[in-house]
Amino acid sequence: MFFRRRARMLRWLVCGRLGPVWMWKALLLFVAIAFAGQLLGVIFNKSVPPAPRSVFSSPDAQGPPLGACRPHTHIMFLKTHKTASSTVLNLLYRFGEERRLRFALPPGYQLGYPLPFNAHRVKGYRGPRAVEFHILGNHMRFNKLEVEKVMPADTFYFSIIRDPVALAESSFAYYKEVAPAFRKAKGLGDFAEDPHKYYDPRLRNNHYARNLLWFDFGLDHNANFSAALAQRGEAMIRQTFKLILVSEYFDESMILLRHALCWPLDAVVSFSLNARQQKPGGLGAIGGSWVDKAAAVAGVGVRAGRQAKAPPDLSLTADQREKLRQWNALDWHIYKAFNRTFWKEVDRFGHAQMAREVALLRLRRDDLARACLRDGGKPVEAHRIRDKTIRPFQSGLVKILGYELHPGLDNATRAACLRMIRPEIQYKDVLDSKQFPRAQSVQGQAPPGPQSQGPAGVGGAPFFRQGPSRTGDKAVGRTVEEGDRDRDWDGSRLMRSNQTLVRAQEAGRLR
Repeated sequence: MFFRRRARMLRWLVCGRLGPVWMWKALLLFVAIAFAGQLLGVIFNKSVPPAPRSVFSSPDAQGPPLGACRPHTHIMFLKTHKTASSTVLNLLYRFGEERRLRFALPPGYQLGYPLPFNAHRVKGYRGPRAVEFHILGNHMRFNKLEVEKVMPADTFYFSIIRDPVALAESSFAYYKEVAPAFRKAKGLGDFAEDPHKYYDPRLRNNHYARNLLWFDFGLDHNANFSAALAQRGEAMIRQTFKLILVSEYFDESMILLRHALCWPLDAVVSFSLNARQQKPGGLGAIGGSWVDKAAAVAGVGVRAGRQAKAPPDLSLTADQREKLRQWNALDWHIYKAFNRTFWKEVDRFGHAQMAREVALLRLRRDDLARACLRDGGKPVEAHRIRDKTIRPFQSGLVKILGYELHPGLDNATRAACLRMIRPEIQYKDVLDSKQFPRAQSVQGQAPPGPQSQGPAGVGGAPFFRQGPSRTGDKAVGRTVEEGDRDRDWDGSRLMRSNQTLVRAQEAGRLR
């Protein structure tokens, strides 16, 4: 009797107070399933590690805060010669490609250089404000009135300069075979001793040998120096360009540029591109299909069958350096003027803050180099790069170095790393194919040869001719005839307006 009462009480407690038996069975089953799932999850996580985060998604990619500014997307960069400008152009290419901006691209690889820039040389240009272009940065001789036809009114203009002596060293090494003044000289020191002995302003490509910065800014590089002329040229540059970077202080320049454009830190982190090998060495092999492109971007020609020559003699005495400054007096003036302006900008920015941000920039560069590059991030000779599509073009009498990526990178990281090391010529081709996809497919069907010209492209823009062209880019082993100088790449006649400051001094040019 006692046990029966106890059993009835227990059933009453379980079923009445604590719920029916089926609920308890369901609860026990749920607990068992949850435990088994947790156990399986632990086993699975141990066998399959989580996907690694890309170095480019790190919080360090943004850098120090910039405040309540908006990123500039209308940008004009005057790409001066031998000033680290290829590295700067890579920043613009990357930024624009990642955000699907529209580039004002040349049909070839330069915007009519060395003729003054003409808006009709931009592929897809259909008149002022007919098409929105975001970024203009390929080699040109600056012509403000024509640039303003292409770029919006709120465009941010900037450029970069370099000490004229260092620029002359690089220019002599790179353009010795195409600039008659350099070709005749035994070495740079020999040229510096008596430039008038070698220099003839009437000969094509001799602009590389005197006041090259002044020339690229669209000014008369052969004008006799005077303080008044130099100051007027300086004033013109100041009026147009909001920021002038200095090649010798590249990292500080990148910090100023980042804040001026309101860009994240990774947008101004770079690896040095188009750098030449400092130690002597012969030329690497040049792929035949790329020779014209290399000559176009570098402004040099390589004739078939030419054997590699010894590297040029760039040695200079202190006296010869001073003579080069005097020979390039107009360049020396603007270099000194904008070097002072540069450090005034640093003063306003704050030296302590500049030091902190430069340190962050260099740390970030090291991080990306470790993540992206083989050989410890050091540039290597082109023939050592396994991927032939990213080998830098070899022009002139010096080796141009490039980079090789780590093998086994995930797709996203590899794409981001590739943008940072892709040489200028190949990068322009990639952007061109994205911006004019129909043009590329149609043009690929056209028969090769100097007389073939593709049909109308996107927006009705005609395409450039194959082989030796009228783009203003120098063709291999060929001098552009006078008739070609007055015509654009589509055959239309060009206006040859020049923005030389003092036209009256034409008669007083050096001979």
